[in-house]
Amino acid sequence: MRVLIVNKFLYPNGGSETYIFEIGKMLKRMGHEVEYFGMEHEGRIVGNRAESYTSDMDFHGSGPARFLYPFRIVYSAEAARKIRKVLEDFRPDAVHVNNFNFQLTPSILYEVRRFEKRSGRRIRIVFTAHDYQLVCPNHLMQRADGTLCGECLKGSAWNCAKYGCIHGSKAKSLLGSLEGWLYRHLRAYRMFDAVICPSHFMKSRLDSHPDLKGKTVVMHNFVDPKEGKAVEKEDYVLYFGRYCEEKGTDVLLEVCRKLPEIRFVFAGGGPLEDRVNAVKNVENRGFLSGEELIRTIAAARLFVFPSRWYENCPFAVMESQIYGTPVLASDLGGTPELIREGETGELYAGEDGDALKEKLLRLWQDKGLLERYARECGNVHFDTAEEYCRKLVEIYRK
Repeated sequence: MRVLIVNKFLYPNGGSETYIFEIGKMLKRMGHEVEYFGMEHEGRIVGNRAESYTSDMDFHGSGPARFLYPFRIVYSAEAARKIRKVLEDFRPDAVHVNNFNFQLTPSILYEVRRFEKRSGRRIRIVFTAHDYQLVCPNHLMQRADGTLCGECLKGSAWNCAKYGCIHGSKAKSLLGSLEGWLYRHLRAYRMFDAVICPSHFMKSRLDSHPDLKGKTVVMHNFVDPKEGKAVEKEDYVLYFGRYCEEKGTDVLLEVCRKLPEIRFVFAGGGPLEDRVNAVKNVENRGFLSGEELIRTIAAARLFVFPSRWYENCPFAVMESQIYGTPVLASDLGGTPELIREGETGELYAGEDGDALKEKLLRLWQDKGLLERYARECGNVHFDTAEEYCRKLVEIYRK
C-alpha cells in the first residue's frame, strides 16, 4: 500500500510530528511505501520523490510576504499545485492528513479528490485530530484569557471573533472565524473518509460537526516503552512538559509554594521558566530526553499533570504509568480515559488549585498507597506503534 502523509512541518516540531514520523517508520517496516508532503524547511528530515513542497510560512516573521498570509491561510493555491506533483508521481492509495490548517489549508483535500477523478483510482483520506481545529478556530476550545469554551460547537465560528480567542487579537480571531465559517459553508471536511480521535472526549466534540459525525474513530495514542534497568523510587514529585499557563504550570507552582516540605522536580521549558526557577523547593532540570528522561520519570513517587485545557491524549500521562509512576491529573478532556482512578492514579477538578494541593499532600503522606498505585501501573498497556499501525492500515483499506 502507498501512503502519503501530509503535515505542514516535516521536521521535529512537537508531539504531532513525533506521531507521524513514528507512524511512517512503522508502516515502512510493515512493507508499505510512505512519502511525505508539507513545507520546505532547512530542518526537513522526510520528503517525497518529486521533491515538491510548499514555501515555508512563518507567521511571526517580517517582510512583504506576510501581507499575503490572510489570503493564503484560507486557500493555498501553492499547496494545491505542489501536492498535485506528488500525487501524480506517487499515486497513493491513502492520504493521511495530520496537521494542515493555515499553512497548507483544505486546498490539498480538493486536489486529492480532483486527482482521484482524473486517475480513476479510489483514495482514502484519513485525518488524525490532535486538537479541536475542525470545530474551534482557536483549536483549543479556550479563549485568550484561558476560559474554557464550547460556543463554536453550536455551529457559529464567529464566536472566535466576538471573544478575540486567538492570542487576544481581533484581527487574527476574525481571520480564524472566517476560515471556520467558510469551510463549514463549503462542507470541505466531508472529504475526509475517516477522522481518528485520540480520545472519546474529542470524538464527542467533533461529532457536533455535521460533516464529521459518523466518520470519527477513537484510537488512543501509542507508546513504545524503552527497556532499561529497574530504578528505585526517590522522594520527589515530578512535572515534565511545557512550562506554560495552559498546561497549568502556574497553578502547580502556587501549590509548590504552599507545600515547602515536598521536593518537586520539573523537566521541560517554556515561557514560565523564570517562575519555575524562583520557587525554592523546585529543582528545574530543564529539557530531558531519552534514558535520562525515562529514569527521571521512573524514579518519581508521583507525576502531576495540572493541565487547564481540554487535553486529548497526553503522552506524558501514558508514559508515566508505563514507567511505573502514578499520576495525579486534572479531570479535563481525554485525560481521565488514560487513568484507572484509585488504581494507577487520581483526578481532581481542573483549575482548582486547592483540590490539587489537598490531593497531592494526602498522596505524598500515604507512601503505601503510592506504592500500590506504582505496582498497578505495571499492568497498564497502551498500543505499541505496531499495534496502532495495524489498526490504521485497516482504516486505510476500508
